[in-house]
Amino acid sequence: MTLVLQSPGPIVFTWGPFSLRWYGLLIGLAMVLGLLLARHLAARRGLPPNSMSDLLLWLVVGSLPLARFYYVAFEWERYRDGPWWKVLALWQGGMAIHGALLGGSAALYLFARWQRLNFWLLADCIVPSLSLGQSIGRWGNFFNNEAYGEVLPPDSSLWIQLQLPDGSRVHPTFLYESLWNLGLFGILLFLSYRRQPPPGSLLGLYLLGYSLGRFWIEGLRTDSLMLGSLRVAQGVSLLLIGAGLAVMLTAQRRASAHLSPVRPSPDLSTGIPTPEHPSKEP
Repeated sequence: MTLVLQSPGPIVFTWGPFSLRWYGLLIGLAMVLGLLLARHLAARRGLPPNSMSDLLLWLVVGSLPLARFYYVAFEWERYRDGPWWKVLALWQGGMAIHGALLGGSAALYLFARWQRLNFWLLADCIVPSLSLGQSIGRWGNFFNNEAYGEVLPPDSSLWIQLQLPDGSRVHPTFLYESLWNLGLFGILLFLSYRRQPPPGSLLGLYLLGYSLGRFWIEGLRTDSLMLGSLRVAQGVSLLLIGAGLAVMLTAQRRASAHLSPVRPSPDLSTGIPTPEHPSKEP
């Protein structure tokens, strides 16, 4: 039996000149849920209660422009002939998660330095929310009829398919990534509650887990950003897999060094929380 998905369209409702789009609604929902979860996890790790609320604006300001400009850079042929304002036309679509990760990471680092909080600990508290938000946000692609995969043959036995407005059926890659991110969210949340992992280890696991799934799913998509014959997202995913492994290993080494009997006094520069100052850097 095959389940066929078909988008009802990108608009939730229209009221005069105002239209509410599914994509915006889902992104807003993801931000609210993500903030509530991040605040809860931050409190468990000893971070200041309002740190996540303050951080949210930094992340939005840092990630949105980079997400757009990253996309425009690899799709420059669509924009080079103008008009120039189309580069800024976010409402017309065109955002790249890897650009958002780059800009968000820079904003997170600057915020951590400004507030004298541990960067790795902050990152560990937000990556479960990030994975959950990506899972929710991918459904915006469904309503927009975008980010889908290759056309399936008429006799395909794939158990779930996406039907486009022209009647063709394709791989629902938006669904693959949504489910992958939802599973990754479950793992990250479980580890957050089971024990307090060394600061940075959840960030490393997120980079590794998300990039493994993205590398596979990107190979099925038909709208990949390209650099010559290279799918950009696959190349970046390989780099992030290596970065994720390095971050995880470094986090474990910092934890082992902190617990070593040769170094009995706490070293706050390792990022390991202490009872006196669980979230502050020296």
